[in-house]
Amino acid sequence: MLEDIVREREKKLAKYEEKENAFPYKGKRNASSSFFAERFGALLRSGKTVTLAGRISAWRDQGKIIFADLVDERGKAQLVLNKKEMKGFDTVQQTVETGDIVEASGKAFKTKRGEKSLLVRSARMLAKGIRPVPSSWFGLEDVDARFRKRYLDLLLNEETKNIFRRKALFWDTIRGFLKEEGYLEIEMPILESIPGGAEAEPFVTHHNALDEDFYLRISLELPLKKMLVGGFEKVFEIGRIFRNEGIDREHLQDYTQMECYAAYEDYNDMMRFVERMYKRTIKVLFGTMMLKDAEGKKINWGGKWQKVDYFSVFKKETGIDLAKTERNELFQKAKTLGLAFEANAGKGRLIDLIYKKTVRPKLIQPCFLVDPPVEIEPLAKRSRKDFLRVERFQMIAYGTELGKGFSELNDPRDQRVRFEDQMRERKAGDLEAQRLDEDFLEALEYGMPPASGFGMSERLFSVLMNKPIRETVVFPPMRLDTKNSK
Repeated sequence: MLEDIVREREKKLAKYEEKENAFPYKGKRNASSSFFAERFGALLRSGKTVTLAGRISAWRDQGKIIFADLVDERGKAQLVLNKKEMKGFDTVQQTVETGDIVEASGKAFKTKRGEKSLLVRSARMLAKGIRPVPSSWFGLEDVDARFRKRYLDLLLNEETKNIFRRKALFWDTIRGFLKEEGYLEIEMPILESIPGGAEAEPFVTHHNALDEDFYLRISLELPLKKMLVGGFEKVFEIGRIFRNEGIDREHLQDYTQMECYAAYEDYNDMMRFVERMYKRTIKVLFGTMMLKDAEGKKINWGGKWQKVDYFSVFKKETGIDLAKTERNELFQKAKTLGLAFEANAGKGRLIDLIYKKTVRPKLIQPCFLVDPPVEIEPLAKRSRKDFLRVERFQMIAYGTELGKGFSELNDPRDQRVRFEDQMRERKAGDLEAQRLDEDFLEALEYGMPPASGFGMSERLFSVLMNKPIRETVVFPPMRLDTKNSK
């Protein structure tokens, strides 16, 4: 039983602390396991003292000699503890076990089998593991347990560690590319009086000092566009956003998003920019432009991305001409497809739902889906070719959206009309419709230059990795584990 194991480990902790603190303030490591392996020959010849630190993953006690594996972030090293050679051998033998974090000092040494090892002269505890680490043989089979106790998943699974190493590289590459292109990184507020910039239901919190309710931001868009009004010309943020919506393979409520805005450009400029940024990122992460999706289909990121017309592909897949259709036709089509929607859902919501069911899953190779109807995008400039459309593009691959951008709407009169349309949708029951933001409208009235904008989230990383997004988030939101909580 776990309780019995914990009691035994606590006894060993007490025994160790009769002589020394089991939780000292710092370690004295002067080498990592990888350094020790790479420089082993030179260390062996020099006889220099090496001090390693890490967690004990294996402990093979043969009486007067102990063989142990010490693991740190860089790898693993074998320790050899010989009673004849080591100070404090008995204490260590009686109190140290797998899972403990220790520091070991000694000299490079080869065993009779030629194994590179550290012949330990002294060792001490840096942190006693009171709970036993699950064995790597059995691991953490329960998915919820892996997410709740991700630290154990990281200890037992090198693949999990590598996901987060690669994710750090992903965001470093995105950030580096933006800075190379002259974008300035600026942090926007997380608490907002009015949530805007996306169609999503927000989380609500209360600000005690101001005695006002605030919303956790659902987008980075509106504050960043105010920076363009203020005279900045290229700005971006990589930050957390929060959307109170459902959980599935591609959606979480708390995740990282990047948004960037460039003055004096339009969505054509931004499409060229995004294609270069994505290709750079994929090459850095994978070393190739030819990837596979979860079903093994080849995805070619290296070719020229096609532009797919929203109206044309929608008509091809549904038979509906968006230039002529009325709400009732869309309503009946949505019912036929078995889609879930409010009885008073507006035209834009119905178009979007039908598109996601019929069109998007067919777009497997990287492409830009361009120029959708104005009803589904309240923040994009109307098309210069067709007043019923907006200059928006979605970066689509693997049958899912992996980013969205547009020529930004900077006419405050048109923006007010769009917001008012959205407010009518809200009053009719659409909780994800955008709200009228007078502060943003006032900013636009001072003049915002023509601009392009783009946003993408960590969904891109999870899709590229062929993983559900919860697998690529260190600690995804979970229900409280009341069964196992103290």
